[in-house]
Amino acid sequence: MNWLTQLTEETRITARALGDYTAGLFNPTLRLGVTGLSRSGKTVFITALVHALTQGGRLPVFEALAKGRITGARLAPQPDDNVPRFDYENHLKALVDARVWPDSTRRISELRLVIDYQPAGGGADRTLTLDIVDYPGEWLLDLPLLTKTYAEWSADTITRSRQGTRAGLAGEWHANLKTLNPDAPADEAVVQDAARLFTSYLRACREDKFAMSLLPPGRFLMPGDLEGSPALTFAPIELSPGVEIADGSLAAMMERRFEAYKDVLVRPFFREHFARLDRQIVLVDALAAFNAGPDALQDLQATLTEILDCFRVGRQTLWSSLFRPRVDRILFAATKADHLHHTSHDRLERILSRMIATAIDRAKFTGAAIDVVALAAVRATREAMVAVGRDRLPSIMGTPLNGETIAGQTFDGQSETAVFPGDLPEDPSKLFDPAGTGFRGLTSGAGTDSDYRFLRFRPPLREREGDKPPSLPHIRLDRALQFLIGDKLA
Repeated sequence: MNWLTQLTEETRITARALGDYTAGLFNPTLRLGVTGLSRSGKTVFITALVHALTQGGRLPVFEALAKGRITGARLAPQPDDNVPRFDYENHLKALVDARVWPDSTRRISELRLVIDYQPAGGGADRTLTLDIVDYPGEWLLDLPLLTKTYAEWSADTITRSRQGTRAGLAGEWHANLKTLNPDAPADEAVVQDAARLFTSYLRACREDKFAMSLLPPGRFLMPGDLEGSPALTFAPIELSPGVEIADGSLAAMMERRFEAYKDVLVRPFFREHFARLDRQIVLVDALAAFNAGPDALQDLQATLTEILDCFRVGRQTLWSSLFRPRVDRILFAATKADHLHHTSHDRLERILSRMIATAIDRAKFTGAAIDVVALAAVRATREAMVAVGRDRLPSIMGTPLNGETIAGQTFDGQSETAVFPGDLPEDPSKLFDPAGTGFRGLTSGAGTDSDYRFLRFRPPLREREGDKPPSLPHIRLDRALQFLIGDKLA
């Protein structure tokens, strides 16, 4: 990014921050970002959060609600008319009535929740406006592109594609890559073919068996209305270090589209949404990486480090609120804790802490508060002890989704079953063996000897009481709420 572009972007961000600060003087507002990679549970988390605040529930760690100081919570019109509204009502119906998980996040959306509360020290009731911003984690992973040239991005992407599991998935794209001459004349057909094969490689990496996470550009995997546009039709190319890209060449065509991708998609997202956040929760499906194997877990670790590096973190001051907004609290949440017995919940938190330890240490120097939690915003299972011979295994019971398989058995989406998913290790370092021998996943041999196997379950069966929606069971949702907004309701 050249200095003029950077100055222009910072000026726009400052102008937006001044507007947000002025509005907040009369209406205290907190902007909470909710993100995570595909199928990490963003939609379910927001639905459960809103349901808990508007309908109540068992949230003992969330002090304001547990002590009866929240006197009401209601939905209100969102502040940005050009952003789709988060479809809370239909998502709740899907969970409760149809017992299906809501559709995954494919675009940004917003929801405004107004919370009336009594201060802990007494006095008149106050109001906090919570603006929830839901966006795909794949978009977040595009932000580092803003500081990279096309040549740098190409080199990084090609190098990564030649390592570990990725190398076996990149064969067709690599074969095409060898045929590309960066100095050849620009050719639309050649670029389209390269982009198609590169996108196929990214999609293969994301499949459940491999569960790779670090896969920018994110819009290649969720193009939406821009599918087929030039801004989404480019690919890496091998360039000699220090050699200038010739005008009118194939490389120049790729470079121009790479820059268009940043201008059309990445910068507006950063300026209009990301740079305005006050708090952030990052949802992490670590269990998908355990299913896949050591390469997926190491890739997830690299992804989380890049994600944390994207945030402008630090303690909020008057100066930062006016001119350089910061995120002062970030919660990393390992989702689907209900797929594990409770004896592994703390272990899952320790594993997540181990994955982001270095990034957390850097962020804490800025004064930001960062925490980790293992949670299930909606709990789909219950616990049981299952006898296997003379052993009693700590297991979970639930209704697997139609088509889920384990040990040769395929489930119909109706029958309940008990599953022993495996015990996570007490010492997280055992999973991060540099040689990749810490555990076995689906990518190990035939995949039948995996050390961990996590099924996907249907939402729980809940009975309505009249017109009032039933409560939703959860694991540690109250702890997440206390960290993210508890201080604002004190």
